[in-house]
Amino acid sequence: MKNVLFILTSHEDLGNTGLKTGFWIEEFAAPYYLLKDKGVKITLASPKGGQPPIDPKSNEPDFQTPATLRFNKDTETQDVLSKSLKLESLDQADYDAVFFPGGHGPLWDLAEDKNVIALIEDFYNNSKLVAAVCHAPAIFKHTKNTDGTPLVKDKKVTGFTNGEEDAVQLTSIVPFLVEDMLKANGAIYSKKEDWNPYAVEDSFLITGQNPASSELVAELLLKKLK
Repeated sequence: MKNVLFILTSHEDLGNTGLKTGFWIEEFAAPYYLLKDKGVKITLASPKGGQPPIDPKSNEPDFQTPATLRFNKDTETQDVLSKSLKLESLDQADYDAVFFPGGHGPLWDLAEDKNVIALIEDFYNNSKLVAAVCHAPAIFKHTKNTDGTPLVKDKKVTGFTNGEEDAVQLTSIVPFLVEDMLKANGAIYSKKEDWNPYAVEDSFLITGQNPASSELVAELLLKKLK
C-alpha cells in the first residue's frame, strides 16, 4: 500500500485584515478522497499539529463540490484532520510522496518553515514525488537543489496566477505572489486562463494552478505512484 503524506498549513490570519484564512477545503478533500478511494494510505500533518485552520471562505455555498460535501458529512475524516501530526516528528522514509493543499495560509507558514523546506528537499533527493496545488507551490520559495540552486529552476511548474490573486483582491495583502516567486526562482512557469483546471509534472514535481486543478494533481500523483 502506498503512503502519501498530506501537509496542511497551521496559519489562520489573513495578513493584517482581521480576516481568517487557512487551507482551502476542496484542495484537501478532492485529492484526499481520490487517493483514499484507490487504496492509498494518507497521513495528515501540519507545522503545529492538531486541527489545521480551514479557510472560512472555502466553506461558502459557491465553493462546494462533491468532495467538500462528502467531507462535511464525513466525521471520521474530520476527526483524523483534527489530530494532524506535528511536522517535526516525521521522516520522508516512511512515505512514498508528499502533497500540499493550498489556501492562502501556506504563503505565511509552509513557505518559510525550516522543517517543511528540509522535508521537501529530502523527498526530492530520494526520488519521491512532491505535489502542490494553487497557493501551495509557495513551498518552493526557499527549497534548493543539492548544488544550491532553487529546486524549481528550469522545471515546468504552475501555481495560483497573478490574475487570480488580483481577482480575489488580495494582491496587496499576501506576502508574495506565487507566480512571480516561481518565475524569480527560474522555473518554467505556465498557466491556463484564470480559474481553469491545469496541472503540470516535471521530474518529481507535480503542481496545479488553482482549486479546480486539485483533482488533476491527485490523478497525476496516483499515476506516478503506480
